[in-house]
Amino acid sequence: MLLAVNDIAFAIAVAYALYLFGTVVYRRYRYVMLGKPVPLDLRPEFGEFMAQVFGQKKLFKDKKSGAMHFVMFYGFIVLQFGALDIIVKGLTLGRHIPYPAYETFSFTQEWVAILVLAATAYAAYRRYGERVKRLKRGFKPSIVLILISSLMICVLMDLSFERVWQQEPSAWWAPISSLIASALWGVGPKGGEIGFYVFWWLHLIVLLTFLVYVPQSKHFHLMVAPINIWLHRKGAPGRLRPLNLEDENAESFGVGKVEDFERKQMIDFFACVECGRCTNSCPASNTGKPLSPMHLIVKMRDHLIEKGMAQTGLKAFEPSFLLPKREGMAHKMVSGGEDVSFPEGVVTDIEPTFHWQQEEWRLTEADPTELSLIGDVITEEEIWACTTCRNCEDQCPVGNEHVDKIIDLRRYLVLMEGSMPKEAQRAMQNIERQGNPWGLSRKDRAQWMEGLDVPVPTVHENPDFEYLFFVGSMGSYDRRARKVTHAVVRLLHEAGVNFAVLGDEENGSGDTPRRLGNEMLFQQLAMENIATFQQYGVRKIVTACPHTFNTLKNEYPDFGLEGVEVYHHTQLLAQLVREGKLRPTHPLNERIVYHDACYLGRYNGVFDAPRDILKAIPGVELVEMERNRENAMCCGAGGGRMWIEETRGKRINLARTQQALATNPTVIGSACPYCLTMMEDGTKLTETDDRVKARDVAELLAASVFGEDLRQPTEDEEVQAG
Repeated sequence: MLLAVNDIAFAIAVAYALYLFGTVVYRRYRYVMLGKPVPLDLRPEFGEFMAQVFGQKKLFKDKKSGAMHFVMFYGFIVLQFGALDIIVKGLTLGRHIPYPAYETFSFTQEWVAILVLAATAYAAYRRYGERVKRLKRGFKPSIVLILISSLMICVLMDLSFERVWQQEPSAWWAPISSLIASALWGVGPKGGEIGFYVFWWLHLIVLLTFLVYVPQSKHFHLMVAPINIWLHRKGAPGRLRPLNLEDENAESFGVGKVEDFERKQMIDFFACVECGRCTNSCPASNTGKPLSPMHLIVKMRDHLIEKGMAQTGLKAFEPSFLLPKREGMAHKMVSGGEDVSFPEGVVTDIEPTFHWQQEEWRLTEADPTELSLIGDVITEEEIWACTTCRNCEDQCPVGNEHVDKIIDLRRYLVLMEGSMPKEAQRAMQNIERQGNPWGLSRKDRAQWMEGLDVPVPTVHENPDFEYLFFVGSMGSYDRRARKVTHAVVRLLHEAGVNFAVLGDEENGSGDTPRRLGNEMLFQQLAMENIATFQQYGVRKIVTACPHTFNTLKNEYPDFGLEGVEVYHHTQLLAQLVREGKLRPTHPLNERIVYHDACYLGRYNGVFDAPRDILKAIPGVELVEMERNRENAMCCGAGGGRMWIEETRGKRINLARTQQALATNPTVIGSACPYCLTMMEDGTKLTETDDRVKARDVAELLAASVFGEDLRQPTEDEEVQAG
């Protein structure tokens, strides 16, 4: 009779929990379906999928938390078999599932439970003892730790009381439960049976609570993250989706309300685990700007749920862990924010940004359908603070893509509202009129060739060229970047490379307009450049600008550029050094720290070519910053930020320069004209420019090949000295 009652109660509890679980998941599915439909790329990438989901690849970027999560992840897989076994025992008066090698399984289960308890304790220590800044604290972030700990304790107590109930002696395959059972032996078989069912029900309740809680919390990532990783953007990382500007049925361009996001983008919202890794790596968050990639995703998720509830009529359960408890309430930015106060004497710190976000994003009286996505949910200052460096995406363990969402918000501001920072607007107008951000005459684009002691053939003078050297606006107009252009040309000439330039016919690549949201101007420039490339039969392009390199290589193919190989100058120069066509024989005797450019490294995976060049130079001691390669911090100039003044917190280039100076270099090497400018400005801000020089890799190679004085002042340094 008691067994029948137990079984009926079990069936009712499980059925109700599954109903609640299914209802919550269905409602979130309905909210995602409010977004724009998009063809899903279902092409399998099994290797990457397995590495990220089952190999925990991204999580091990932080080795300590990676190990902790690895134990929990695989611990739960093992313990699910154990949970089924315990449930069956309670339904059958102690008979277990006949798993193969059951004794080995039991031994494994008990030690895994101990390991998961230890991992949970370490997770709590990181959050409350070590107080890792990127981790939230409070009851809500701790619920799962409490549930996991309770589950492990229930498992061990169930196994222990089972031994007392069944009067089983101590055994090697039950080391933990045998030890606990020895202390409980005095309660006898009946007491053991009662204790078993008490903890059996506690185990079941915790398990079902977990089931219902997961889809209502950040732990929905347990289900959504594998889907998100499978559907991640294929092809080149960070490649932006083109807008069809000729679509007469389009009501708007970009994203002005949450429903304008594509459904795949909305899946990101529910995949977020709020681990803070993205914010911890973000240059804006690290220097006291309002932007926090984690809060960006979380705020849009909260807004989607609240607006989805209002539009679909599908309300949340009570109590809920994420949603407002009363009608007429919604989350919003309450004031637009006080200034983020950045502490003196530290290089980077995310705490001011975290504090600002937590203070500003509040539950208040509001109708979610009347809230503006831009303004009430995401402030314009957050949108324009992004450098598009993609460090957030590279760190995210669940495959979230932040940058494309920010660009879509910028597109709406620019194309639909004509709103952007004044400096950026000025740069856009200059590009429209003269093809460069300074507004200098198009006719002056080829002036960089003056004063060179080697010939620079144009496409007219050398129609049979192999490589088109696409100089770019920085390399053509900026006085400092011209030195890099000169070094590249001299090296190409020395190596006997058959190249040519467009001269005055060259135009901007469009990277700056696109990252600033001006898709219309970008597409105009792209089509003009592609027509020029086709006119002159271009098959290979080399450029010294990673932004131009990325745009031509990865984004122009969407607009018709086919059959053209695009190289960064460090790739070609490294190849020429390997082939012996360039011989760096003169020692430099410098301690060089190399700064990875985001659009060369994270976007295109070019990490070794510039380092190979530096290693080939005699006398060079190559050192690395703590943040290097994939984890390198942005210089602050990407995403159009080169043309926008920083007004909050600390200057990003100052923080990055301080990271470089911590290695005690004599030279900061780079391979990007934007980075070079920012590093050079950083040495001036730190008053170290008299002893630490910023140089492009091409300049360093040229100094070794031609036996020149590396420390001969550049034009900018001469002006500064004067």
